[in-house]
Amino acid sequence: MTKKFRILVVDDEPAVRESLEDWLLEDGYDVGVAASGGDAIAMVQEKSWDVILLDLKMPGMDGLEALKRIKEVDSGVEILMMTAYATVDTAVQAMRQGAFHYLAKPFDPDEIEMEIKKIIAHKELVLENILLREKLEEKYEFEEIIGKSHAMQEVFELITQVAPTDSTVLITGESGTGKELIAKAIHGNSPRCYMPFIVLSCGALPDSLLESELFGYEKGAFTGADHRKKGRFEMADKGTLFLDEIGDISLKTQVDLLRVLQQKEFNTLGGEEVIKVDVRILAATNRDLKRAIKEERFREDLYYRLNVISIHVPPLRERKEDIPLLAEEFIKKYSFEMNKEQLKIAPSALKLLMEYDWPGNVRELENVIERALVIGQHKEIVADDLPLFRKEPYVEVFPRSLKMMEKMHIEKILGENDWNISRAARELDIDRQTLYNKIEKYKIKRG
Repeated sequence: MTKKFRILVVDDEPAVRESLEDWLLEDGYDVGVAASGGDAIAMVQEKSWDVILLDLKMPGMDGLEALKRIKEVDSGVEILMMTAYATVDTAVQAMRQGAFHYLAKPFDPDEIEMEIKKIIAHKELVLENILLREKLEEKYEFEEIIGKSHAMQEVFELITQVAPTDSTVLITGESGTGKELIAKAIHGNSPRCYMPFIVLSCGALPDSLLESELFGYEKGAFTGADHRKKGRFEMADKGTLFLDEIGDISLKTQVDLLRVLQQKEFNTLGGEEVIKVDVRILAATNRDLKRAIKEERFREDLYYRLNVISIHVPPLRERKEDIPLLAEEFIKKYSFEMNKEQLKIAPSALKLLMEYDWPGNVRELENVIERALVIGQHKEIVADDLPLFRKEPYVEVFPRSLKMMEKMHIEKILGENDWNISRAARELDIDRQTLYNKIEKYKIKRG
């Protein structure tokens, strides 16, 4: 690609232009030169360039103004700013206006070559994403699952293999990686696709409520049971039941669940009739179940019953090449919902997205893109629209009473765990029922 890569050097000093031209020609690039911002704009209007090396301080039109006007002509060109007056303010301003990076004079040829290679890799990745997305759309019809990375290709391949079967599948991965989407794809590509797909988040419910949600209950089974209610197993008959956060259920519920998986039948709460069901089970967890088995918090026999086939969904930090594709998809989604023009992502903003580690995974990326579209005031998503790497100053405020201190601490732990009761209880070193009692006692509400 380097033989065809076109670079424009813009500097009012002839010696700088000639030196850079000689270096770049020697490296095999197609090189043009311009002595001013006006000349550069005219050359950009005549033909396309891949990279522009643009001097910041020039007589007449300075580099920042030239940068702005060049981007209006060709938003896809990448610009490296050059100046002997390297300051943080001008660097930030240039990056905000769409510069790829910032170089200070005197130049090191190796540094310039390294930055150009970064841009080449970036452009190749963007082009590869476009081509691979088209191929993925042809090859895979799994709704909302996007990924060109090798890890996601392996996930897609596993889905195609297991979907036609009735095997139980255990889907593992961190929160926000899209485990439920994987489950939906398996169901949607299975012979059961026209039958119900029922979801139950096990970690959000106390034992008593989880049992009634799974198996249902008869009228009069307990106080307040004024009608018969179907459980999720019965609702999913002939279809698929997806049990999310399976690692958070109690040992008692694990025994009940194992019995259903083995015998394909159960009793409702308060019922005597045995109900037989034909249900495919898909389960998901973000916990290490092997460790939970060693700690005697999860039954080994249930683990092997669930883990007939395992699909691990990689975290976003391990498949960063998927970020541009995902971001573009979320832009499409929220632009449509907000009735807005579909924007592009500025190179400086994409660079931030690629460098961030995404502890919240795909869910966090989706939230960041939605926020950028809500608050953005530019013709593209820029770095200032992204909340990444910015931390508000934190001031610790301690209440006077112990009760209020306990309430605030519980609220904090619940919030940090997205109100997952099981995880919050473990972090607080109390059981789930105690946590429910304290939530009721202090009238703590989500949000």
